[in-house]
Amino acid sequence: MQNPFRYFNSSPEVIRLAVMMYIRYPLSLRQVEDLLFERGIDICHETVRFWWNRFGPMFAAEIRKRRVHHSSYSQWRWHLDEVFVKINGETHYLWRAVDHEGEVLEVFATKRRDRRAALKFLKRTMKRYGRPRSIVTDRLRSYRLSVIKTFGTPEPVS
Repeated sequence: MQNPFRYFNSSPEVIRLAVMMYIRYPLSLRQVEDLLFERGIDICHETVRFWWNRFGPMFAAEIRKRRVHHSSYSQWRWHLDEVFVKINGETHYLWRAVDHEGEVLEVFATKRRDRRAALKFLKRTMKRYGRPRSIVTDRLRSYRLSVIKTFGTPEPVS
């Protein structure tokens, strides 16, 4: 694999710092430019935007790869939740799975709020992140039935 930074005059560390500052913190491109200028790095906000478009997906893939290899999703506690949203005037249900650190794992919109929708959402999330140690819900009956069907036991639900 060739070096993706080979045609850039700036070092990879500066590029990574600028992109990660923009992604990680709620900063504008000009604020990232100002913070880097305070560190002695003189770049334009358009450069930060270009680097973000070019290298952002690569950095995100690295973070995801490291997270999967070094820590196990199966040991995390998930919080399952659903909210009512209006899409084009129709009521839909937005299902969410959040891990114990507050990171949103999966979001899924359905027209129904039943066992089948909860089961589909749970299977989809488990396929991507593995099996959690425990699941915390708002005690909706659909969750209980789908978790019993998925796990075979009602114990993970609290």
